[in-house]
Amino acid sequence: MTRKELTDYCLSFANIYEDYPFDNGAAHADDGAWTVMRHGANKKGFAHIYKRNGQFCVNLKCEPNEADILRHIYKDVTPAYHMNKEHWNTVIIDGDVPEDELKLMIERSYNLIKPKIRRKII
Repeated sequence: MTRKELTDYCLSFANIYEDYPFDNGAAHADDGAWTVMRHGANKKGFAHIYKRNGQFCVNLKCEPNEADILRHIYKDVTPAYHMNKEHWNTVIIDGDVPEDELKLMIERSYNLIKPKIRRKII
């Protein structure tokens, strides 16, 4: 999966936008600029895409037990770089994680950060 394909997949979820908090924007994305995919309603990020040691990576939010299990299954899933190690994993893009599994991980990350629907008690 290319960086663009990863970004496009993230943008396919409802109310998502790209943010470049540390750099000048999309023009520098291929140079390794951090791209944060955020939910428009609460501004929370669910996928942090960047280049590290010559490889594109993505940090994804995870339930703590799932995060640990994924780290044991895939060598290219590690505790997240520059994030809370209990709740976030780093995944090397085009590593040993199959594309379908990567997409599931992205979807789960999105579901963890999206705003919760609250019902009024009458």
